[in-house]
Amino acid sequence: MVTTILLATLLPAPESNLDWPVVGGDPGGMRYSKLTQINRSNVKKLKVAWTYHTGEKLDPGSTIECTPVVVDGVMYITTAKIHVVALDAATGKRKWEYTPPKTGRVNRGVAYWTDGKAKRVLIGTVKGQLISLDAKTGLPDPNFGDNGIADTRIGLDRDVSAFDYDITSAVAVYKDLVVTSIVSSEGQPGAPGDVRAFDVRTGKEVWAFHTVPRPGEVGNDTWEGDSWRDRSGTNPWPGYTVDTKNGLLFCGVGSATSDFYGADRGGANLFANCTLALDAATGQRRWHFQTVHHDLWDHDNPCPPVLCTITRNGKKLDVAVQPTKTGFLYVFDRLTGKPVYDVKEVPAPASSVPGEKAWPTQPEPIKPPRLEPAGITADDLTNVTPEKAAYVRNWVKSLRLGRAYEPPSLEGTVVNPGYHGGATWSGASVDPTTGILYINTNNVPAVQKLVANGNGGYDFAGYTFFFDQDGHPANKPPWSHLTAVDLGKGTFVWRKVFGEHPELKAKGIPPTGCQNFGGTIVTAGGLVFIGATQDEKFHAYDKATGKLLWQHKLPAGGYATPCTYSVKGRQYVVIAAGGGGKLGTKSGDAFVAYALGAK
Repeated sequence: MVTTILLATLLPAPESNLDWPVVGGDPGGMRYSKLTQINRSNVKKLKVAWTYHTGEKLDPGSTIECTPVVVDGVMYITTAKIHVVALDAATGKRKWEYTPPKTGRVNRGVAYWTDGKAKRVLIGTVKGQLISLDAKTGLPDPNFGDNGIADTRIGLDRDVSAFDYDITSAVAVYKDLVVTSIVSSEGQPGAPGDVRAFDVRTGKEVWAFHTVPRPGEVGNDTWEGDSWRDRSGTNPWPGYTVDTKNGLLFCGVGSATSDFYGADRGGANLFANCTLALDAATGQRRWHFQTVHHDLWDHDNPCPPVLCTITRNGKKLDVAVQPTKTGFLYVFDRLTGKPVYDVKEVPAPASSVPGEKAWPTQPEPIKPPRLEPAGITADDLTNVTPEKAAYVRNWVKSLRLGRAYEPPSLEGTVVNPGYHGGATWSGASVDPTTGILYINTNNVPAVQKLVANGNGGYDFAGYTFFFDQDGHPANKPPWSHLTAVDLGKGTFVWRKVFGEHPELKAKGIPPTGCQNFGGTIVTAGGLVFIGATQDEKFHAYDKATGKLLWQHKLPAGGYATPCTYSVKGRQYVVIAAGGGGKLGTKSGDAFVAYALGAK
């Protein structure tokens, strides 16, 4: 279903067609476009060019986190129910739709592959389905797997039929390989989180990398005793970036299970919480860096590193930049893994939970500055209104407050950053002409509590957010930021409070920021585009100054990263307005395209 709005305004001079062929814009994930038709001087004239409604009957809380892929004037998207749809990128008219046999969970988009003759759209879904579709027709490739569907659960070292083994992030393509990442359970037992590559023509496994090393493999000694055995988690669920020139595959790896209790997995636990570089052709480890040792907080590396080139001390340097839930940006030499800015190991608190051996130190880069604060004290509690302050101060009498890396406890620990970071799965964008990175982050604490399970151990008591009586974060605002970082200098260029709560604004309270999901893109036209905010707005900022130049209320929250492209000389910016999800606003079924006018 498509709504098209015809506008009488004239377009600026046409530009050549430019695709958005990968979810990250390019294989390295910079999310940068050379397009300039939409720019600082005219962005206020943006209007809705077309809207595509999926027409699905939405489940409560459903969301769309898909970034569209655009190739040769065709847009490929995934819906809230994980259908794959091909649209005319200039009009939003549907060309074909594919419904997988099993649907569910969120999905962040597809991958596109061609050898110049065959053209395929590749998607991973629930229960480890890896699906290959003919890009022209949407029909499954009969030579791939079982009539277009490869069951990636085949070949694992254990039966995972009773466990989560779902592919939510876009798969990666390197030459004739397609690489999958999976979402597994947050506790034990569960499925392995291995990195796995499959033949793009047949669906057969080509290589696998064990993210929990076996005996004889590098890193196995970081797991006490046999704690490596049948371990779940340690999964690069956010997907991958690819250095096609050097044949490197990069990922940010999640935490080991159980997420909040690690007495049964003593040690630093490689390759959990690592930035990991693999040989893309063979799966052999090139280098790794662990950003959290023996994670007890669910401080996953929530996105793959963005690959870019910076100028450092007058010299060009290829780097991999890892945003983290802990609020840091790690900048690594892409080939060696050496940190560009020194990393220090800082003392971390011990655990008060019997049997738990928290790691005594945690790594922190000296630059760039931390994107969001860590730890929380009584001075950090909310001051938005006297009523909120009184409610929160009464609550925290029964909780544990403290500095960064305070472990979960039996009474409940207020942990900051919380479950949603710092950085989230949306990661960052980079302008390659300046080496400036753009990233949105959260400053929303959580309460992490353990309870005895009757078997001599402890279980997580459940996800509790540190919110006041009205559902707002219980710490002082700002609760989120949008930040520009000069990667060559390791300094902030600008930093803005990001988003607002209309009900607080109506009371005269200055913008507080709000929780956000979905990332930035940056353009040669001088703009940073982002939706993401709980207030359901789509924004354009001046990339040089951070000034808000334009915003538009979406039909539902834009909890996805947008894309931009041109067709027949006209530039479009498109974002999914799926709402719902973890932010709990109303759900939607729309993809909204903006442009400066109509022909």
